[in-house]
Amino acid sequence: MQALAIDALNGISYGLLLFMLSAGLTLIFSMLGVLNFAHASFYMLGAYLGVTLAATLGFGWALVLAPVIAGFAGAWFERTLLRRVRPGGPLNALLLTFGAAYVMGELMKLAWGLQPLSAPMPAVLDGPLFMLGDAVFSRYRAFTMAVALAMLGALWIALRVSKTGLIVRAALTHPQAVEALGHDVPRVQTLVFALGTALAALAGAVAAPMFVVEPAMAESVGSIVFVVVVTGGLGSLAGAFVASLAVGCLQTFAAASDVSLGAMAARWGVAIAPGWSALTLAQAAPLLPYLLLVAMLAVRPRGLFGQRGDDA
Repeated sequence: MQALAIDALNGISYGLLLFMLSAGLTLIFSMLGVLNFAHASFYMLGAYLGVTLAATLGFGWALVLAPVIAGFAGAWFERTLLRRVRPGGPLNALLLTFGAAYVMGELMKLAWGLQPLSAPMPAVLDGPLFMLGDAVFSRYRAFTMAVALAMLGALWIALRVSKTGLIVRAALTHPQAVEALGHDVPRVQTLVFALGTALAALAGAVAAPMFVVEPAMAESVGSIVFVVVVTGGLGSLAGAFVASLAVGCLQTFAAASDVSLGAMAARWGVAIAPGWSALTLAQAAPLLPYLLLVAMLAVRPRGLFGQRGDDA
């Protein structure tokens, strides 16, 4: 039971990290109707910037400056490139972001090389926060949860309470009316795109001390993020939050399990191929989010809280 509680906390912390990443992608799709395939590349940019800035200026400055730099890069990308191709339709925008992901990946290889990097763990956040029996919950995972929850609270205030948030929400559904009232809708769209890329970079900077920073990290996490946003429902922050926690807990519990698929099949009275019976749930853990995605698309194509699933 103690190990189960620690696994639950680890799953929630991983899920909240996924939410930091998927929230930005959800905001961009809600505002611009663009599935940004380069979103995970901004996450990787944040991780690399986090490593570099933490080594020179300190971890605190890395968490502040990495999202700011990535946000400016995202604003430049939206104003100079994405805005030009969006009138041609969503396919053009999707292909642009797909190409941008490869360009960004190659540029980061040139800047930081091909070797994996490791970010220094801040001394105050290193070590266990508490122990339950032999199971340990680290301080840094608690810090990750605190940052994600603070980001969630800031997003709620920005979108639901502030005047800028009211303009953004109005521009989602009635852009012409908002523009007629004197507001610069293209500028709002640039702001939202910059905010989305900054959130992705913040997730990368926070994740850097926990994971290896290397050129393939965008590919590995990018597919998981698309599982989250599709499962939660395209355009829904609430859906992204629920799906992030679900995927995080699902993978964490599966990775900590030593139950074999053969034993599970026997318990449920299901026959499986002999070659699969010795496979453990931990070995199958990387497949589970994609199985969840397939099941969601088969049962509810719009996702849990989908708002734009019919016209996406």
